[in-house]
Amino acid sequence: MDKTLYTLIVHSENIAGLLNQVAAVFTRRQLNIESLNVSASSIKGVHKYTITTWAGKDIIEKVVRQIEKKIDVIQAHYFTDDEIYFHEIALYKLSTSEFQNDPLASKIIRRYNARVVEVNPVFCIVEKNGMSEEITSMYDELCALKCVLQFVRSGRVAITTSCFERVNEYLTLREEKYLQNRKEQES
Repeated sequence: MDKTLYTLIVHSENIAGLLNQVAAVFTRRQLNIESLNVSASSIKGVHKYTITTWAGKDIIEKVVRQIEKKIDVIQAHYFTDDEIYFHEIALYKLSTSEFQNDPLASKIIRRYNARVVEVNPVFCIVEKNGMSEEITSMYDELCALKCVLQFVRSGRVAITTSCFERVNEYLTLREEKYLQNRKEQES
């Protein structure tokens, strides 16, 4: 079966325990979560989960339907890479002495448009944001120079390439229906 890397964007109320419920949907389907990022969204009181996983289209559709059934989930959608704009961030902790002794390390950092954010006598920290492949390539090149002390990367952050966020449209329609029902009840 062909698998595609899908990015799920889930909007929910900020309720404790929801992450466990969402993760359980993946576990039941034996899907591995490749990356996970949870943060407040642009809508007050609404959180945004950005989850990546490899799956077939039929499975991802079922996963999204199951997630949307969770009581605190407002809306869930899945996207392929061409339907979203996404980035990751990575931090590389490098040995200052190795970094300063090898001019190639500095060239690598410039070539990948990364930036040095901290330097002290023991280590320096380099920050890179961009596509997953660039972050991995830069890591591999720095590792070859034997100057990497630590490495960490974030999960994917993503926004849709459409003009409107679907959850905004949904919440607007929900509010309009609520107000309409209220007017009808008062009449």
